[in-house]
Parts: sequence; structure tokens; C-alpha cells
Amino acid sequence: MKKLFLFLLFPVAAFAQGYPNRPVRMIIPFAPGGASDFVGRIMQPRLGELLGQPIVVENRAGASGNIGVEAAARSAPDGYTLFLGNIGTIAVNPAVFTMLPVNPLADLAAVTQVVDVPSVLVANGAFSAGSVKELVALAKASPGKLNYGSPGSGSVNRLEMELLRIAEGLDMVHVPYKGGAGPAVAGLMGGETHVMFTTAASAIGQVRGGKLKLLAVTSPRRMEQAPSAPTMVESGYPDFVTGSWQGVFVPAGTPRDIVKRLFTAIQSTMGTPEVAERLKNGGAEVVTSQSSAAFAEFVAAETRRWARVVRESNATVD
Repeated sequence: MKKLFLFLLFPVAAFAQGYPNRPVRMIIPFAPGGASDFVGRIMQPRLGELLGQPIVVENRAGASGNIGVEAAARSAPDGYTLFLGNIGTIAVNPAVFTMLPVNPLADLAAVTQVVDVPSVLVANGAFSAGSVKELVALAKASPGKLNYGSPGSGSVNRLEMELLRIAEGLDMVHVPYKGGAGPAVAGLMGGETHVMFTTAASAIGQVRGGKLKLLAVTSPRRMEQAPSAPTMVESGYPDFVTGSWQGVFVPAGTPRDIVKRLFTAIQSTMGTPEVAERLKNGGAEVVTSQSSAAFAEFVAAETRRWARVVRESNATVD
């Protein structure tokens, strides 16, 4: 029996030692132009160097990120599929979409967090309101006339607007976009929507270019990249501090040695000064986990937290 156990174990150990010996796929569950794509493509070259194999980015957008989650969860647990998940796809969607084919907590294994991206409340450049106070006043004066975009029904950005609507009793129309923040921000710039919460990384360039108007940020302190923009706390909402974390996951059942190898390589990637600087310039802060187990615990706690917000806000699929 002991010989049989060693025989069964040996191929896994040998496989882990030779990993990786071919390109590694990174699934990003949103279209190009959003925060996830921004972060993944900055990580891509350095992570490939450290692993000794190319990282191939694959954008699998749709259904608020659920298509990408399912594609990753159903992939072989061999270390050749990485999933760049975020707060929406991992912690929020399971509470909003009640019939998901996979369970992120059970079907994906956490490797490490990589960044935290604060959200920003932005408006179309021609929108009359220039502050949160003015937006609230305008929405109250015209109930049902203003709309707000989001990267999807299950996104944390949608829930951020729900929190503001509940706090102020606002009647606004939700316009969810397929493909994530990129299409939603493009819609805002094109005048399809009036305002939206989105990740700073998805909008900071358009704010600098004058195409979007920055009303507030959700970080606890003002952003270095936009020091004139007040926080939501400064705007009168003392508990309104949120962010959109992102992290790397692999299919459940991936050998532990491979998870350790990925953890080490990703930690080194995020510690590379050039990577951190590029992310910072785009509004993303490098935040990594102490261990894969610590990240898994964090993800479980976030899932419980946002499930409560979904229940309290009565957020449903639009």
C-alpha cells in the first residue's frame, strides 16, 4: 500500500518540479480598457520573466465576469491557467447571481492579492453637477431622470451607487454594461450615462484628459494622482470607504507546490519597482498577501461582507 501511495504521489511531485514548461494562460474576466486588464498586462511581462515562460492574457468578458470565472474554474488544475479575479467576480457576484454554475470559494484556489484600487465617482464631462452635493440635489429635483452606469449588476461599483442612493433616497436608473469597466466608461464619455462609480485605474486617464469629471474618491485619503478631488468621507458620508481588490486564483485542486511557486513569483512581480510605479500612476496600489491561506481567509470574509450589502440594498440582476 505504501509503494502504491508513493507511486501515485511521484508524478505530481515530478510535475511540480518541472513547472512551468510551456506558456501560462491568465484569464481576465473583462474586456480591455478596464482596471483588471490594466493590472494584468502590467504584471504580464515581469511574471513571465520570473516563471521562465510567456504569460498569455485571455480576455473572457461577459455576464459581469461570470464567464471568465467559469472558464477558469473548469480548467485543468495544472498551474497553466491563472485567473485575475476581483472583488466583484469573487465576492459580490455569488450574492447577486443566485444560479451561478460555479462557486468561486470552492472551485478556485486563492494564490495572493496583488492590488487594491480605490473607486472614483465620475461624471460625463458636460454634466452640470461638479460635486457629490450637486449630484444629489440634481437627482432629487429630477427623480427617475438621471442614470448611472456600472461594469455589471454584480460589480462593487454598482453597489457603491446603491449605497449612495439608499443614503439619500435617490431615484436613478441603472445601466449595466457587458464587458466590465472599459465599455461602461466609454459609455459615460459618449453621453449614454450621466455618472458612475468605477475604479480609479479605469478612469484616471480620461479625467486627466478632460473627458470625465471627477466628483469624489472612495479611498480613506485623497488620491495622490488627483489631490483636488475630495473623498466621499469629506463629501459627507463618514462610512463610505471602499476599494476594489484584485488577486490571482487557480483552479481548485492545483498542486500545492505549484501554488507556492506562483505565490513566490507573483510576490516578486509586485515588488518590482517598475511594476509598482506603473500601477501607481494608473491609480492602483500594490497590496499583497502574507500567504495564500491568508488571502483565502480575506476572500471568505469579503464574500460574507458583500453578501450582507447585497441583501440590505436589495440589489438584483438588471
